[in-house]
Amino acid sequence: MYDVIIVGKGPAGIAASLYTSRANLKTLVIGKDGGALEKTEQIQNYYGTELNITGKQLLENGWKQAENLGTKLLTEEVVGIKVEKTFIIKTRKAEYESKVVLLATGTNRMAPKIEGVREFEGKGVSYCATCDAFFYKGKNVGVIGNGNYAVQEAMELLPVAKSVTLLSNGKELPQYRTEGINMNSKKIKKISGEKRISKIEFSDETVLDIDGIFLAEGIATSVDFARILGAQISNNKIVINENMETNIPGLYAAGDCTGGMLQISKAVYEGAKAGTEIIKYIRKKDNVK
Repeated sequence: MYDVIIVGKGPAGIAASLYTSRANLKTLVIGKDGGALEKTEQIQNYYGTELNITGKQLLENGWKQAENLGTKLLTEEVVGIKVEKTFIIKTRKAEYESKVVLLATGTNRMAPKIEGVREFEGKGVSYCATCDAFFYKGKNVGVIGNGNYAVQEAMELLPVAKSVTLLSNGKELPQYRTEGINMNSKKIKKISGEKRISKIEFSDETVLDIDGIFLAEGIATSVDFARILGAQISNNKIVINENMETNIPGLYAAGDCTGGMLQISKAVYEGAKAGTEIIKYIRKKDNVK
């Protein structure tokens, strides 16, 4: 078991790991990539960087620094998190256990630009299978997305719903399949209904009767995981206190997912603050035992 697992290997997550690893806490950082910063061609407004440093270079410097301190870095996609006595973090390949989790995967993704999505939010359109699956017991539901996260959301719905259809909305269907999940690759034209959604209309004029739709495009973000765990969300940002703590004990958040300036300097500060507060939290918790 790890002392702390950090979801996201950008500036916020890596900054936190520098502190937790130096404090001799067993630290694991999991992230599929470096996010938007990895694609940044040139950085000129961050302290101590060379004039022509790229986002990728800055990230790689941080990764090496963290590994030199004993942090374990894992390049995988996190598809689920649950909390029992400890936190269980699930990837496609394995599950990992920790005392504390720091969410640091950046901002949440945009809802798909499909007619009816915004109109029916809370009226059949949901962002969290774990949270809302109960309301669709014995009903027909769909999951919009074509990645591992979409498959995981569909799997959450399988034991409850009458039928589950994964809708890739014109994109390639995921290679990873699970028995019992229907696959549909048609381009979605609109979502429609009266007081609640009742059908999906496709660009080829065909229709699928549906009682609920779960949005899971792309990779799950910090906000998605926070919502699943029951953390407070406001304006699509994770609500934290001055110590980077959410309302869930042992769950912290840092970086773009908490709102404010979308800057490296802000992410590094929040990561550092989260790291120091996590150290205090774990030492206090261990002493109580």
